[in-house]
Amino acid sequence: MNHLFFILTAVAYLASFGLYLVFLNTGKRLPGIIASLLLAAGLVAHYFALLERSRGLHTVPYHDLYGSLSLFGWLLALTYLGLELFHRQRSVGAFVVPFILIFFVAAHLAPADRLAAAPAKGAVFAFHVTLSILAYAAFALSFVLSLIYLAEERLVRNHKLGNIVWQLPALDLLDRMTYSSVLVGLASMVVGTTLGFVSVDRLTGQFWFYDPKYVVTLIVVALYVLYSYIARTAAWRGARASRLCIFNFVVVVLSFTVVNLYLSQSHRYF
Repeated sequence: MNHLFFILTAVAYLASFGLYLVFLNTGKRLPGIIASLLLAAGLVAHYFALLERSRGLHTVPYHDLYGSLSLFGWLLALTYLGLELFHRQRSVGAFVVPFILIFFVAAHLAPADRLAAAPAKGAVFAFHVTLSILAYAAFALSFVLSLIYLAEERLVRNHKLGNIVWQLPALDLLDRMTYSSVLVGLASMVVGTTLGFVSVDRLTGQFWFYDPKYVVTLIVVALYVLYSYIARTAAWRGARASRLCIFNFVVVVLSFTVVNLYLSQSHRYF
């Protein structure tokens, strides 16, 4: 396969990360703007890299683990950029972009898995998978933001206010950004799961059959619904809500790895 878009994407993400670091250390507006533009350029190149990989393997991006990870990285970048524009806050970019870059490079350098065809096809199934992975990406972003919140809160509490702490978003803004990310993930998972049931109905002629993935998905939805409710209360707002968000993402990781790979018969990497 031609590696042009792989190189362009990696360079754009790496340069974006470097400029986000400059912005985090100096607070200068121009490096932050260029970092965001480079991230957007990396998103475009990453999209074409996904297309190139799919065409080279004659399959969909989520056919194997590495393709799913690359799609996850792309949706993580898309979710973060949308959140950055909505909240007008670039300071956390230096913490998020490295994960995007790692997922992208690891996925595209790894050999493709040779697996059987996907369990279903069609637009409904494709939207089900894409929205499910978007939900994972949004939850991952909320996890990173929760870690930043707890670290910043501890530094503030211990009066260790270095230059980087001053450049980070205020704790209240970090809390709102985390909440926004969770809402994106929750909406994506609910719609994606619904479309998954529609795909199952079309494929098997029955609306429901037992799969551990369904049970864990409903648990994940319930946990994030719980977070979205109690994170707005005075008793749980802030550090407690951030810890719950971190716990919830551990369950998501178990769902994406252990449940998908070893317990589910109809799910792979979504």
